[in-house]
Amino acid sequence: QVQLVESGGGSVQAGGSLRLSCAASGYSYSNKRMGWFRQAPGKEREGVAAIYTSTARPYYTYYADSVKGRFTISQDNAKNTVYLQMNSLKAEDTAMYYCAAGQGYVRNWNQLYEYNYWGQGTQVTVSS
Repeated sequence: QVQLVESGGGSVQAGGSLRLSCAASGYSYSNKRMGWFRQAPGKEREGVAAIYTSTARPYYTYYADSVKGRFTISQDNAKNTVYLQMNSLKAEDTAMYYCAAGQGYVRNWNQLYEYNYWGQGTQVTVSS
């Protein structure tokens, strides 16, 4: 059974930083894709970043335009954990952040239907 558990959310002031973690259990594939999504109140869930790992090639990372240069996604395969380092946080980054897992390379990395498993979410609140 696949389980994704997020942690690291909290409240920070604008300009601050947070690092989210997503610990995955029961999920180990040679070609896997892990993503971070977020959902603000009254808005649709949107893709923030994703990382694709394959045995045949180096990993690829993808970012939403709104977070490029501020957020960094990374992974620790030994710990089966994916991280989202968030710097220069803005009030508009306030949302519930979700970790998601899928298989294989896809062009539409930011589409919810491309992911099979989801975590419960961790809240990030940025005050201006």
